[in-house]
Amino acid sequence: MPMAWWSTIRNSAGVPDRHGVRRLLVLWDVDYTLVNAGGVGMQLYRIAFAEMFGGEPPRPPPMAGRTDRAITLEVLALAGIPDPRRHVAAFEAVMAAHAPELADLIRERGSALPGAARALAAIALAGADGAGAGADGVEAGGVEAGGAGGGGGHRAQPVIQALLTGNIRPLAEVKLGALGLTDHLDLDVGAYGDVHELRFELVGPARRKAALAYGGDFGGEATVLVGDTPLDIEAALVTGARAVGVATGSFSVAELTAAGAHAVLPDLTDTDRVLAAILARPGT
Repeated sequence: MPMAWWSTIRNSAGVPDRHGVRRLLVLWDVDYTLVNAGGVGMQLYRIAFAEMFGGEPPRPPPMAGRTDRAITLEVLALAGIPDPRRHVAAFEAVMAAHAPELADLIRERGSALPGAARALAAIALAGADGAGAGADGVEAGGVEAGGAGGGGGHRAQPVIQALLTGNIRPLAEVKLGALGLTDHLDLDVGAYGDVHELRFELVGPARRKAALAYGGDFGGEATVLVGDTPLDIEAALVTGARAVGVATGSFSVAELTAAGAHAVLPDLTDTDRVLAAILARPGT
């Protein structure tokens, strides 16, 4: 990876940790950003609803960009379940228990989106090359002594890739795992769709987990959200993060631009363009 990308990372937002390493937190959406899971998410709702209440659940309005918590509340309300909020945790637990069963169905119906695997690998390599170049005396793959902010044992990597997705974690894991996209993602960092009904409320927990695990400050544009819907863009803008739109879902480049994205990609196939959008310095 050209050293120019390490310069981009070093000059990106973020307060250096005690080793002087500036960190960037890249939070990926899952559906129609990294994968097309072939509609298995709705299948999981059917399984959970049948187990808890019997019969078929009503189909909610468009789900794009919404969290599983919001969708669950709406499904239960549309089904006429009294006090639906009281059942959300149990419903999510049933979904979580059955999610691993969908792996074969995802492999059969789903696919990684073009360029997704290469984009994840390129961003990981950009960070590793920079650290390996002797950045602030920390070697690529080296372990921080004692760890900053509770991050002992984590690599001193300047770019952390994680998820900010509307999926509950077990569903996100099975979608990405079945399609071979987990290698460069820290699934313990980030935030999932059981945290809150509103997507932008996931950003704070993701930042806090990243700071605890890796040290440093991920405020402002030291966090980058990558997603395919205006709700992804809104989540970034409301929380001061950088927003990168990817027009591989149901929203066009024009619509994501109008939503206020700092950069919009037609897809992830042009790796240089992906790197430029995600690793750009604040204000560019």
